[in-house]
Amino acid sequence: MDKVMKNKTAIILFMLPATVLFVSIIIVPIFMSGYYSLLDWDGMTEATFIGLDNYIGLFTSRSGGFVKSLRNAFLLAGLSVTLQLGLALILALALAKGRKGERFFVTVFFIPVMISTVVIGQLWMKIYNPQYGLINMALRSMGLDDLTRTWLGDQDTALLAVFVPLLWQYVGYHMLLMYAGIKSIPTSLREAAKIDGATDNQISRYITIPLLKPVLQVCVIFAVVGSLKAFDMIYVLTNGGPAHASEVPSTLMVSRIFLRNQYGYGSSIAIMIIFLCFFFAILIKKAFKTEVD
Repeated sequence: MDKVMKNKTAIILFMLPATVLFVSIIIVPIFMSGYYSLLDWDGMTEATFIGLDNYIGLFTSRSGGFVKSLRNAFLLAGLSVTLQLGLALILALALAKGRKGERFFVTVFFIPVMISTVVIGQLWMKIYNPQYGLINMALRSMGLDDLTRTWLGDQDTALLAVFVPLLWQYVGYHMLLMYAGIKSIPTSLREAAKIDGATDNQISRYITIPLLKPVLQVCVIFAVVGSLKAFDMIYVLTNGGPAHASEVPSTLMVSRIFLRNQYGYGSSIAIMIIFLCFFFAILIKKAFKTEVD
């Protein structure tokens, strides 16, 4: 009995520093933001308790700032789930077949994940530059001058222009998760299917992808939650502009708190981001739930 108690005490002592750090950095700020979201406060003068007015204002504001930013975030999430995860799955299925140079290509596709988002943002700002950017120069060289434009400064293209670097940066991350998941599937299943005359496409459709559902679930959650709380790449490239065309909840929150000193309103946006992330994570888990689970 004493030995069991000593083991439990040791476990508690080892977990205590990490628990204190987690509570102080994650849990406490969330509760503080929840409290601030109920106030009309500029961060300096005396705060006024206004209840749920900030939350009501998110959806009833004449500018429609939060609703528009939420729409942009949902569009990014939809593009991430369809294009980003679709491309990652195709790459993972292709590389997991044991092709020549398999490890080399896995490493190459994963390299953008390790590069700082600020560095990637600066790189793509040069690519999108209307004067000397790679895209416009390529269009001019093909005689397609009418298609050149200020990609990050055009309201019609800003959001999609922001998505392309995000796609490029994180497709390797999802590809690696799926690749590892495919490699964990027993080869005997695929070999048995081949003996029965199944093609590679049939094996992928009826064996590999169904067994990959737990990994796909994680990837979908990461893609959706990542889109809802996206900030750094958009902040570097457009800062939510032009005219809020690429605004997302995180950039709107930062501008309201640090530029307009609306700490209560900005905190309500933060709480909504947290709520939406948890809501969609639970929703996706239920959508992927199988009879085995």
